[in-house]
Amino acid sequence: MKKQPTFLILGGLCLTLSCQTPGETQVDDRPNIVIIMADDLGYSDLGCYGSEIATPNLDGLAKDGLMFQRFYNAARCCPTRASLLTGLYPHEAGMGGMVSSVSSDPDPGPYQGFLNEESVTIAELLREADYSTYMSGKWHVGEKKEHWPRTRGFDRYFGLISGGSSYFEMENHFQSTGI
Repeated sequence: MKKQPTFLILGGLCLTLSCQTPGETQVDDRPNIVIIMADDLGYSDLGCYGSEIATPNLDGLAKDGLMFQRFYNAARCCPTRASLLTGLYPHEAGMGGMVSSVSSDPDPGPYQGFLNEESVTIAELLREADYSTYMSGKWHVGEKKEHWPRTRGFDRYFGLISGGSSYFEMENHFQSTGI
């Protein structure tokens, strides 16, 4: 099916999207885009949103950038990530529930457990606009290799595919998941 571009409502996901392509020397007037999503972080846990906790580095990014005031949070990491990446409600993107396992073969639909092909990610849109796209952190919106970040518009990715993994025990993770 043909992918339909979607206006994206952004709100965080440890991903960094850069304007310059490798080896490029000319100055690009387009903005760099940094989106940060942190699991279990409350709206007012950052200084720029009124917290008593000192967060000077994040406050500096907010001061010189764009702060979002509205974002649909699905109260679980997978559906929230799907909304952030696609600008859709989680069910529209195929992530109405949690991610499906590597060994499962779910029926297509709102609870399939990975981003569907009809939803377009911000990385896919920005890549079409000649941005370089990078992501770091937890993916958790598709366990099978064909659903990984590099197939959804990211040029580079460093992180965990699954939600319950360890950066320190990657060998065990790959062996137990078959990835």
